[in-house]
Amino acid sequence: MPRILVVDDLLADRRLAGGLLSKDESIEVYYASDGVDALDKIEEHMPDLVITDLQMPEMNGLELVQRVREEHPLIPTILMTAKGSEEFAVQALEKGAASYVPKKHLAADLLETVRRVLATSTEDRSFTRLMNRLSEIRFVLENDLSMLSALVSHLRHHVQHRRICNDADSIRVATSLDEALLNAYYHGNLEVDSALKNESHEKFHELAKSRLREQPYSERRITVIARYSPVEAVFVIRDEGPGFNSSVLPDPTDPEFLEKPSGRGLLLMRSFMDEVTFNDSGNEVTLVKRKEEHVAISCEDHE
Repeated sequence: MPRILVVDDLLADRRLAGGLLSKDESIEVYYASDGVDALDKIEEHMPDLVITDLQMPEMNGLELVQRVREEHPLIPTILMTAKGSEEFAVQALEKGAASYVPKKHLAADLLETVRRVLATSTEDRSFTRLMNRLSEIRFVLENDLSMLSALVSHLRHHVQHRRICNDADSIRVATSLDEALLNAYYHGNLEVDSALKNESHEKFHELAKSRLREQPYSERRITVIARYSPVEAVFVIRDEGPGFNSSVLPDPTDPEFLEKPSGRGLLLMRSFMDEVTFNDSGNEVTLVKRKEEHVAISCEDHE
C-alpha cells in the first residue's frame, strides 16, 4: 500500500489533496503542516512519496524538496503550485522534485501524477534495495575494450545506488576503475610496455591489436571482484600476465611523470580512491572507496 505524505499549512488544502488521493483505496495518506513537521513525519512513517505546498512558514516547499532529496533520496516529491509560482516550480524541479501540479488542476491531475511518479520510483527503489543486499560480485572478462567500458558503467551504477559517494565522485570512481582495467588489459594480459606509448601511441596500439590474435595473450582473462559493505566498496582487478615489481613503482605525482602518458593511470587511481594497493606479483590491484560521511543514507537503504 503506497504511503503518501501531504504537506500544507492550510488545513482546507491538506484535506482537499488528501481527499483526492483517498479516491484510490490502495493509498494511505499522512499529513504535515509545514516543512519542519514534514521531516519529522517522514522519519516516523517513511512515505513512498511527498506532496508539498510551496508557501509555508518555518520551511517552504523548495527547502523541503531539497532536504528530502539530500536526506531521503529514494522518496520522490511533487510540488503543488499556485498561480504566479511557475518560476518556483522550475526551481523545485532543479532541486530534485519529481513533478508538480497547479492547485487549480488538483482535481483533474493530482491522482494521475501521483500514480505515474510512484510507478517510476517503485522500480528504482526496489532495484536499490535489491542491490544493497549484494555483498560480492565477480566478473571474468576476455580482452574486449567495449566489455570493460560496460563493466565500469555497471560498477558506477552500483556505487551510486549504494550511496557510497555523491554523483560527482562516482564519476571519479569510474575513472579509477577504467584506468585499472586498461592497465590489466594493455600492460598485464597483452604485455605492451608503457614505454612504447611514450615513444608512439600508434605503435603502442598496433602492438596491442596484433597480440589480441596471438597466444598466450589472446587466451588471458581479467577477473574483477567487487565487494560492498555499508561503509565502503572494494574492487579487486587481476590480470593473467607476468606481473611486475610493485615495490619500485615511481611516484606518479613527481613532475617528471605528470606529462607522460604512462603515469596518468596510477595518478588518477591514487587521487580518486581512498586506498590503492598491489599484490606482490604485481598482477592484481585493490582499490577501496569509503563512504563519505555527508552522503545521505535513506531508511530504505537498510531495509
